[in-house]
Amino acid sequence: MAPQTAAAGGEEAVEEVGTLRHRHNAAKSGGGGEEGQANGAGAAHQQGEDEAAVAGALSVERAFADRAVPSWREQLTVRAFVVSFFLAVMFSIIVMKLNLTTGIIPSLNVSAGLLGFFFVRLWTAAIERVGLLKQPFTRQENTVIQTCVVAAYDIAFSGGFGTYLFGMSETIANQATEANNPQNVKNPHIGWMIGFLFLASFIGLFALVPLRKIMIVDYKLTYPSGTATAYLINGFHTPEGAKLAKKQVKTLGKFFLFSFLWGFFQWFYTGGDNCGFQSFPTLGLQAYKNRFYFDFSPTYVGVGMICPHIVNVSVLLGGILSWGIMWPLIRNKKGSWYPASLAETSLHGLQGYRVFISIAIILGDGLYNFVKVLIRTTAGFISMMKKNSTLPVSNNSNPITESVSFDDERRTELFLKDQIPRSVAYGGYVAVAAISIGTLPQVFPQLKWYYILVAYIFAPVLAFCNAYGTGLTDWSLASTYGKLAIFIFGAWAGASNGGVLVGLAACGVMMSIVSTAADLMQDFKTGYLTLASPRSMFISQVIGTAMGCIIAPCVFWLFYKAFADIGLSGSEYPAPYAIVYRNMAILGVDGFSSLPKHCLTLCYAFFAAAIAVNLARDLAPKRAARFIPLPMAMAIPFYIGPYFAIDMFIGTVILFAWEVMNKAKADAFAPAVASGLICGDGIWTLPQSVLALAKVKPPICMKFLSRSVNAQVDAFLGN
Repeated sequence: MAPQTAAAGGEEAVEEVGTLRHRHNAAKSGGGGEEGQANGAGAAHQQGEDEAAVAGALSVERAFADRAVPSWREQLTVRAFVVSFFLAVMFSIIVMKLNLTTGIIPSLNVSAGLLGFFFVRLWTAAIERVGLLKQPFTRQENTVIQTCVVAAYDIAFSGGFGTYLFGMSETIANQATEANNPQNVKNPHIGWMIGFLFLASFIGLFALVPLRKIMIVDYKLTYPSGTATAYLINGFHTPEGAKLAKKQVKTLGKFFLFSFLWGFFQWFYTGGDNCGFQSFPTLGLQAYKNRFYFDFSPTYVGVGMICPHIVNVSVLLGGILSWGIMWPLIRNKKGSWYPASLAETSLHGLQGYRVFISIAIILGDGLYNFVKVLIRTTAGFISMMKKNSTLPVSNNSNPITESVSFDDERRTELFLKDQIPRSVAYGGYVAVAAISIGTLPQVFPQLKWYYILVAYIFAPVLAFCNAYGTGLTDWSLASTYGKLAIFIFGAWAGASNGGVLVGLAACGVMMSIVSTAADLMQDFKTGYLTLASPRSMFISQVIGTAMGCIIAPCVFWLFYKAFADIGLSGSEYPAPYAIVYRNMAILGVDGFSSLPKHCLTLCYAFFAAAIAVNLARDLAPKRAARFIPLPMAMAIPFYIGPYFAIDMFIGTVILFAWEVMNKAKADAFAPAVASGLICGDGIWTLPQSVLALAKVKPPICMKFLSRSVNAQVDAFLGN
């Protein structure tokens, strides 16, 4: 889950499904869209930083010194995995809905940790009343739940249901117009999707296990989101933290109920196309035609409350620039720049400018930040090598001599206690790789075995770079590596050999490896700070990943069967990044020959602009840089429209006003309010899907007409 959103150092919290993904940011919003990078995105992250600062003077582990640390087997309880399963189902539904609507996925780590704590506490309290409680609820068990839930719902994001996997389908291929022959199309089916995810999702778990001591203990990489999550969990298990958590859960529950009932109420008015509150022309009919309206979505109001203010403002600015200025101007060039006879949804017409310019911004932003993080990672690694003279390669190597605090000594002792044998790591990687090389070509005949072999040879190196960079900057570049795989393997295969499908499948394989490896290191950091055993963390990640490989395809299949227009532009679930990823694959195979007139020039300009804006953000003084918009966030509404940006902006205004009036209360309860809004509206999708499958249609269509059109309708009806 992920999960999740653009600026390095944890500065964005958006998650463009494929560029701002930042799964572990305990307070992030959106794990930024594609590659989640959140900087102070929410109260949990701030809470983690505040507690970390206090811990410098006050020992965290001394506060827990009177509590015995359970063995790794005792940390893996039946109740932990039962709770994890139900939370994984809930969050997978939410992430899938976000995936298929805008691709902006906020971090749900706070909600996962909070609800996991709450439900197990309820469980233990009930058993304790009847005198059957044998094992108390510990922070280590809480960490196991957090790891399992996030690993499971992250598959709903990294599984590509809103990007590369759905981009293979006939629905998306027909919109792309190029390379829509059977060799480059594979329609979704629950069987092969589950098989593919099992083959692609586990290998990353084994890639970096032997380096856990180097990354966590020797080099002391910070992994800011993993650290924030750990301090959040540690806080839950103090008397004061437990009281606050109870209040936060109560607040979350209130807004969950409100959001769910609001979704139910809205459903009654959606008995036709463009009906209901989500088509309410709040800013006027002309603005509505350009997708400027408030659609009364609790989900994106909640997302706006979690995302940093600059992300929300950037998304709105991107919507104004594209749908308010650029697209109306280009539409006026119809007949000159592109044939007037083309439908607006044709990629040879206006839709082509929308898709390819947004791709240019995404690639420009991704390239700049890839180089930036690579430079920082390399510099940090070289500095660490010089400091330690040699690279420590054994878990039994002598520790670096320096003054060690009580907390570090205690944590290191327990972190090194339960080893994961190297034979398991190396043997697991080789075994899973061998099975995948032999089996994946059966799922995708165009994906030859030697493509997969090459990917698996280079994958550990890329996984190390990504995990090390994440430890320094809190920024996972998984989707960037995935895009590189699209271009490299797609071009290698060629158009005549199913290059589009090869590129998309290779993207999934590469994304899964590098993303899972970085996520596992984040988990190890969280476990290190909560005294959870590395062995229990690894097993929890494996079980959570297995859950996700089954739950996520089932949830997607429910959406796919319930909503006939899924993936179509302008529908309730347009899956905007599926068409983006497919067109990246087409560009990698066919080049730029199919672009509309002047589109390539505009793409070059926006590619350069994305780099320039990012450079300006990094070179400007901090006070000025925080007001410079984020190119990745700006790119998101270029294709799907700014309606959700208005929702997010309302959320950010609510949070800003709350912070002005009472910052302490806003920091404590805003994530709970936002999570309640997101979860309630997301869970309503489940009964909505069941109603759609049962052919139960809403009884009322609420639609808005101009006065002149209304007069014509009245005349037609004879009123």
